[in-house]
Amino acid sequence: MLPTLPRVLRTDLLTWVYDPLPPMVGPRWLARLPHVVVVVFAVTGAIEGSGPDPRVSTLTMVQAGLLVAAMFRPMPAWWASTVVLVVAARIVEPPAASWDVPGGAALRVMSIPWSVQLIALQVGVLYLVALRVRPRVVGETLAISVLTGVACLTFVNPGIGPAQIVVTPPFFVSVTAVGAVVGIGAVLRGERVARARLFSQKELTAEERARRTVLEERNRIARELHDVVAHHMSLISIQAQVAPHLVKDPPEELKENLAGIRQSAVEALTELRRVLGVLRSEDAPADEARHAPQPTLERLGELAETVRGAGLTLSIETTGEPRRLPPGVELSAFRIIQEALSNAMRHAPGAAVRVQLGYRADALTVRVVNAVPDRPAAPSSEPRHGLLGMRERTVMLGGELVAGPTSDGGYEVRATLPAGAGGPHAEDTA
Repeated sequence: MLPTLPRVLRTDLLTWVYDPLPPMVGPRWLARLPHVVVVVFAVTGAIEGSGPDPRVSTLTMVQAGLLVAAMFRPMPAWWASTVVLVVAARIVEPPAASWDVPGGAALRVMSIPWSVQLIALQVGVLYLVALRVRPRVVGETLAISVLTGVACLTFVNPGIGPAQIVVTPPFFVSVTAVGAVVGIGAVLRGERVARARLFSQKELTAEERARRTVLEERNRIARELHDVVAHHMSLISIQAQVAPHLVKDPPEELKENLAGIRQSAVEALTELRRVLGVLRSEDAPADEARHAPQPTLERLGELAETVRGAGLTLSIETTGEPRRLPPGVELSAFRIIQEALSNAMRHAPGAAVRVQLGYRADALTVRVVNAVPDRPAAPSSEPRHGLLGMRERTVMLGGELVAGPTSDGGYEVRATLPAGAGGPHAEDTA
């Protein structure tokens, strides 16, 4: 421990790191209040410390400037303020009185060689140091400051002989005050560091929760799309098995190719089931719901009747020529509408909702708009991430989703889903 002490002290104390005083937590107008207090305290100390002795006045002004500098570079300011105290102890001779005591010794009672303003400014510097550095460094600076004061009283002041006894009650009072103030600063720093760590941990937790939510939504989407893909793979397998029987005397090459197609479809379907087993979560739906066909826009009427039965005023408008779209597009459009209606029922009670479907040659547009609610929504502590699911489905298809308040106080969800490859192929495989 002792051999490494000089290196530790050098690392802790000999630093010029820029470490500004952090703003106060709270309203914006309070953020710089600590800085204002420090400046006012420094100016007040400099003014009250000015006196008939120009040397003392100059040192007090320098000490006040160092207090302000301690808001930005605490360690250099502390070193400089310690030097100021040594210089002040050398040039100022404190008043003293002596009495004879039994045994012939001389009892010399001395006051400390520093003004109240110099000590107060030094305490302020130590307090600002304690607010920014680690507890070990605080202890080192406090110990060095106390030892420097003792050395100044013992060796620096003139007129003290080695046989004299020096008693300085004000010095012990000053040390107690310095220790108390530095302790308060260290406690405040510890509280600030703990609060910063807690805030950082909350941010990490929020990021982790958001990441987990995204993964859960993607897993749910993947499970739904698995059913769509598995349906088509099953059709391929069945059609490849039936095709040879639809041709009279099919050539062997055709039989072999169709058998290879069927085998590949069966293998792909097996792998899809394995992937689904990996994606299944503990809260996966029951077997009846899991094996039910995934919804398409043909079931939009059933969804509308369900939400109307729950008290929602709903209207559905369709523009363009309706057609069968790729199953993934229809599934995503249905889920987006379903989630948007759920959000409207939850967050806009009593509001009328309008669903618009626009069939274009290359895309399907989905627009769900609710009017202004007629009463406040009931508070809910359940985490909802429906908008995230809608966005994931839209991005998966290469589309765009826009959600936000409308100019009249309502809310709108608008999704554009590319569907250029839908029509003919969907009809052929239906």
